[in-house]
Amino acid sequence: MKAIIPVAGAGTRLRPHTYTQPKALIPLAGKTILSINIDQMYNAGIREFIFIIGYLGEKIQDYIKEKYPHIQSHFIFQNERKGTAHAINLTRSIVGNDELFIALGDTICEYDINKMFSKPHSVLGVKKVDDPRNFGVAEIDENDTILRVVEKPSIPKSNMALVGLYLIRDSSLLFQCLGKILTQSNRNSDTEFNLTDALECMITEGSIFKSFKVENWFDCGRKESLLESNSILLQKFGGTISKQNKFENTIFIPPVSIAEQCDIKNSIIGPHVAVGENTIIHSSIIKDSIIGSYSKLYDVVLDDSLIGNDTEIIGETRSLNIGDNTEIDLG
Repeated sequence: MKAIIPVAGAGTRLRPHTYTQPKALIPLAGKTILSINIDQMYNAGIREFIFIIGYLGEKIQDYIKEKYPHIQSHFIFQNERKGTAHAINLTRSIVGNDELFIALGDTICEYDINKMFSKPHSVLGVKKVDDPRNFGVAEIDENDTILRVVEKPSIPKSNMALVGLYLIRDSSLLFQCLGKILTQSNRNSDTEFNLTDALECMITEGSIFKSFKVENWFDCGRKESLLESNSILLQKFGGTISKQNKFENTIFIPPVSIAEQCDIKNSIIGPHVAVGENTIIHSSIIKDSIIGSYSKLYDVVLDDSLIGNDTEIIGETRSLNIGDNTEIDLG
């Protein structure tokens, strides 16, 4: 089985961070969004990964080569933003007729991946939501068979949203359906092609899909939801504090995650704080926040803040959303 992870999006809802950093590489509970997904799949036995990259794609490549040299990795550039169906279709020559597991690179799900893989049919991950109009929606019968999937229906007939996990047993039929969708004559050049439409085509052609309910589904597309996800994951799995750090007169309120080579003194850190590597924090109070790598924070009070890499902040504040390579003096 091969895994496909589309990470070509520009992440506009997380700007300014995504001007300089792909959304999939934003830190979360001591890891990155991308690493959490790769680790889940690797632990389930997948060894070959196809990454669909675009905006800042070279950073994805460098990250994978450094952190995951043990996996077989392929990188496909999606130069035109034409949606998930277009992105998946670009992998046709690499996939061949192999079974596929597709996981969107901007979301995180808690689920039993081995149980999902044990199903004999194709499987789609789902989660009940209050307002399904902004998602792909699955209509499901009493036997968990998916009868129909629709992308962002104006009048939903189900509240079971597709969470971005797709186990495809018949990849040949998937690519046939992708071909049909991408060649439809009534589409214009600005149209985005949805993977949901290809799945519906497969169902129409007789392919059997079963639903699989995930325990939790974390939307990492906005600052608020990213911080909430960081808090939940730290609470669930506990934090880690690297031993390769200098701490002086500092109190940690768990759970926190502190990466390597940090210099923290005269500070109170936590709860629900993730700090990237090589970061300096002096005389500060920080809670419910994500601090990027190589940052310098002096005399600040931060709450519900998302701070990018290589950022310097001096002074006192409450809540910030600051991208990489920024210097602020709040004195």
